[in-house]
Amino acid sequence: MALTDLIAVPGGRFRMGSDRHYPEERPAHERVVEPFAIERHPVTNAQFAAFVEDTGYVTVAEEDIDPADFPEADPAELVAGSLVFAPTSGPVDLRDWRQWWRWQPGASWRRPLGPGSDVDERPDHPVVHVAYRDAAAYAGWAGRRLPTESEWEYAARGGADGRDYAWGDEMRPDGVDMANTWRGDFPYRNDGWGSTSPVGSFPVNGFGLVDMIGNVWERCTDVYVPRHVVPGTTPVEADGRPDLLAPTTSPQVMRVTKGGSFLCAPEYCRRYRPAARSAQSDDSATANLGFRCVISTPIRHRDESRHTPEPGEPQ
Repeated sequence: MALTDLIAVPGGRFRMGSDRHYPEERPAHERVVEPFAIERHPVTNAQFAAFVEDTGYVTVAEEDIDPADFPEADPAELVAGSLVFAPTSGPVDLRDWRQWWRWQPGASWRRPLGPGSDVDERPDHPVVHVAYRDAAAYAGWAGRRLPTESEWEYAARGGADGRDYAWGDEMRPDGVDMANTWRGDFPYRNDGWGSTSPVGSFPVNGFGLVDMIGNVWERCTDVYVPRHVVPGTTPVEADGRPDLLAPTTSPQVMRVTKGGSFLCAPEYCRRYRPAARSAQSDDSATANLGFRCVISTPIRHRDESRHTPEPGEPQ
């Protein structure tokens, strides 16, 4: 199975973050990014399967949970599994994510919904249920690495700066869906995919990249802090409000994820934007969390915005 094509991204200066949306995106500030190359689309089930077949790798979600990490839990419940999305039967309190997320024993990248499910008919969908260790292991096998947050956001903007969305200032220009996000009433009615979609099902951005927004959240290497730390400055408390996702004294590292997913809805999660960011622990494995890789060494650049897809190439 071939690795994903790398697209050259020229280095440059851009405005990172946003002062108009969620507090954790602040402050908007200038960043400089060196040239790099990024995979055209998220790593797929077929590509991850090739990695596992070659190495025998076992993901975090496929391992039983150590009782020492949860001394008060019933040992019978500490089995391999992951979080899966379960639509509700109707409106619910959106402040309680447990209404639509379910711990599913046996769920993993191979069986995204648990026992009885598989990815055989989804080879070109993004792989999910991958912890940070799993993504980093794949990247190392592929001779690549995971992106920094600034690299990821710069790539997602596609060479355009200051816009709310990767494609402009309107979520659905002329009524056209530009990414796989929630369509309908969250979390019980969806008129869109309602799950991951094949990579390349939506338009490319200015760099020729697909699915930078929506489909699955993507992992970055940066340790999460509740506000941007502007280069050359020290962190400051913003707004005087507590940050529920701030790192704690737990040994579990929280890192940045970007791009939103098929579960992002206007009434719940407007994080289908390049500036948006969220936190996930390194051991998190969920049905809407994936990744793509980068390399530091620049490759010859071509204008992907004018590239005509070859037959069979995702569009």
